[in-house]
Amino acid sequence: MAATLNAPPPPPGRLIAHLDMDAFYASVELLRYPDLKGQPVVIGGGRRHEPVLREDGTREYARLRDYTGRGVTTTATYEARDLGVHSGMGLMKAAVRAPDAILLPMDFDAYRMYSRRFKAAVAELAPVIEDRGIDEIYIDLGDVPGARDAVGHDPLGGVRALAQEIKNNVRRATALSCSIGITPNKLLSKIASELDKPDGLTILTLDDIPSRIWPMSPRKINGIGPKAAARLATLGIHTVGEVAAADPAWLIEQFGRSFGAWLHEASHGRDERPVVTHSEPVSISRETTFERDLHAKHDRAELGEIFTRLCVQLAGDLQRKGYLGRTVGIKLRFEGFRTVTRDLTLDLPVQDAEAIRAAAGACLKRVDLSQRLRLLGVRMGGLCRPGDVQARRRTPRPARAVAEPLPQNLTLF
Repeated sequence: MAATLNAPPPPPGRLIAHLDMDAFYASVELLRYPDLKGQPVVIGGGRRHEPVLREDGTREYARLRDYTGRGVTTTATYEARDLGVHSGMGLMKAAVRAPDAILLPMDFDAYRMYSRRFKAAVAELAPVIEDRGIDEIYIDLGDVPGARDAVGHDPLGGVRALAQEIKNNVRRATALSCSIGITPNKLLSKIASELDKPDGLTILTLDDIPSRIWPMSPRKINGIGPKAAARLATLGIHTVGEVAAADPAWLIEQFGRSFGAWLHEASHGRDERPVVTHSEPVSISRETTFERDLHAKHDRAELGEIFTRLCVQLAGDLQRKGYLGRTVGIKLRFEGFRTVTRDLTLDLPVQDAEAIRAAAGACLKRVDLSQRLRLLGVRMGGLCRPGDVQARRRTPRPARAVAEPLPQNLTLF
């Protein structure tokens, strides 16, 4: 009985984890090319940057210094990040910082496969999961057996052991590492998962906020973007702690009622959002940024091929995820970054490539194509399931293979 009375109390409140795969795309590529481990590697190239197998069995890799175009970095190994390369950076700018870095093309089929594997590995131990994208999830650990048990004098020993078991299971399933942050809410857990990367495991309580969170830049809080951070800086606020110390009424005066009130709550680590295990998507889209500007007249054949491929890929996404849609839309970004969108709502929901291509082409006719294009996208909204009453009126046809050309009368570029 004495041992029971002296045991530390279980952790109060919620136990929310944020799991983030470490340099996910790059790490998947290193499984394929293990000879690149320990080197600066950047992911974001095109097909022409595929490694070339030499006669002696070694590979010849593209180097960042030889890149020309307007592509952006999707991700990079930590060795490349140490040289100043980060996600979303233009590859030409990255080449200035890390000219000898290896450049590899993206392989989304492989990334999606490993994404499914790591999420299944987590679900074996903790099934309450909110999917936040290809490489990150939130997990509610509060009701997982053993999560609230103390281990020795560590009241968080149970959840610590559970998180390590999750990390081990992910590694067994994928041979990849992940970082986990565990706190009472999603906002803090998102921050915590970044604190000890790579292969990190960080547990914070509300008592840790003054020492671990308040010294940080406001940009570390998910939801405070560059414009808001710049505005805070002009007001003399450079840390989360300084946001927390500010008068809430003053924050509302400076940033508006909604965002100002949220800044105050977020800086104190308050977040009551639940872990949402399922939500229906509003739309599904496919888009691509060209490595050089393309003109509707002079690059008609190339643009037509890209347009068709996007429609076929979108049709495949819809079928794989089990949706049809009624609203087809296009997105065009011209030189000078002017963006134009158009959409068309159909009488009946569809999911086949020909119908999507025809509707998207009709949208395209409503756009002035005299300027050069840098981005093209196709989107499907108004989603429904095949079993819905509306969908029963039409039997969807399967998407054609990418290599199979669509009818000539659908070539609109």
